[in-house]
Amino acid sequence: MDIYIVQRGDTINSIARRYGVSVQRLISDNGLDRQGRIVPGQALIVLIPDQIYTVRPGDTLFSIAVRFGTTVDALVRNNPWLTYEQVLVPGRILTVSFTQKPASTARINGYAYPNISLTLLRRELPFLSTLTIFGYGFTDTGELIPPDDDILLFNAKSAGVAPILLLSSITENGNFSSERSSLLFNSPELQNTVLNSLAQVMQQKGYRGLDIDFEFVLPEDSQAFLGFVQNAVRIMHSYGFFVNVDLAPKSSDEQRGLLYEAHNYAALGAAADTVLLMTYEWGYTYGPPMAVAPIGPVTTIVDYALTQIPTDKIMLGIPNYGYDWTLPFEKGITRAESIGNEYAVSVAIRAGVPVEYDEASQAPWFNYINRDRDHVVWFEDVRSIGTKFDLLVRSGLRGMGYWNLMRPFSANWALVSVMFTPQKVY
Repeated sequence: MDIYIVQRGDTINSIARRYGVSVQRLISDNGLDRQGRIVPGQALIVLIPDQIYTVRPGDTLFSIAVRFGTTVDALVRNNPWLTYEQVLVPGRILTVSFTQKPASTARINGYAYPNISLTLLRRELPFLSTLTIFGYGFTDTGELIPPDDDILLFNAKSAGVAPILLLSSITENGNFSSERSSLLFNSPELQNTVLNSLAQVMQQKGYRGLDIDFEFVLPEDSQAFLGFVQNAVRIMHSYGFFVNVDLAPKSSDEQRGLLYEAHNYAALGAAADTVLLMTYEWGYTYGPPMAVAPIGPVTTIVDYALTQIPTDKIMLGIPNYGYDWTLPFEKGITRAESIGNEYAVSVAIRAGVPVEYDEASQAPWFNYINRDRDHVVWFEDVRSIGTKFDLLVRSGLRGMGYWNLMRPFSANWALVSVMFTPQKVY
């Protein structure tokens, strides 16, 4: 495996010849358009096949997996186009393995809304251990507010991926309510009603765990929130389910602010089976232009978490998005547009501008002009994701959680395929 930075004068054909790989493989692994258009400064992942196999009449994925001592899941990860084809076509060339083999097993989770493209979801599922479906809410009398989750549940189970139910303070109007959260945390009767109703739904629908995602918890509710999580763990464990808690990105016990104060890393980490560190949103919709997940602050959060929570409980948050800011930035006025990582590169290609890379934050960016307005884009690429994977492996974390799966990011999944084997959750 190599990461190649596009130089002026390069074409997708010249890069393919340089490495002795197919053009189609480069296009597919990097989410390029059919013409394979690229731009200087763009990072491309180049996977080097080790074993290949030409499909013969009568072959099945299972028979090929047995022949080479691998698994059907591994074959699909190494050949993502298989998710789009109903039958094996004789003459097709499959990559059985790459020169770089996965060295780590990790729990890999992704968050998705029910309106995700099913074509995209099926492309991503082979790389996942769990799929967290966003999300259930509750009324102030304890009735559940459910999403339309049946199709996602069906696809997750079909792919051998464990579905996770997410609970948040989302209301009937689709907004989040700190007041409703507070009501839940301070009412044992409401908690038991909601949690037991959730457990019954989870049993009926085949969920495997609960994700607790309460943000902007009032500081005065810190102990009540902890009590709710402990109660949730007790009830969910009695049904055989595990519990994950999403944690704001804190760097110390003393960190102030509505997002952080009620998230007691040590206590919540002790109560939950796993936690997700929400290590993103340094660059955000209303903030000044910067990387979404700069490696320095992300490392600081991980280092602090390791002093508070057992290593094998920690999941690292991975952002699957970037932002496009119109310049000049004006606090309280400028609103950045959230965009996908592959879309960001397409903007640079259309504008004819090179992609830059900030070594301090380990993140790509570029400037462009649209309708006489200056813009700056910060996003993620295979380089920036690789630095986060290195941190995960170096720190011995349990795995990672993608916020979110709603946009394509082929190079990320290509990198996952040669670095990690997803840990199955049964």
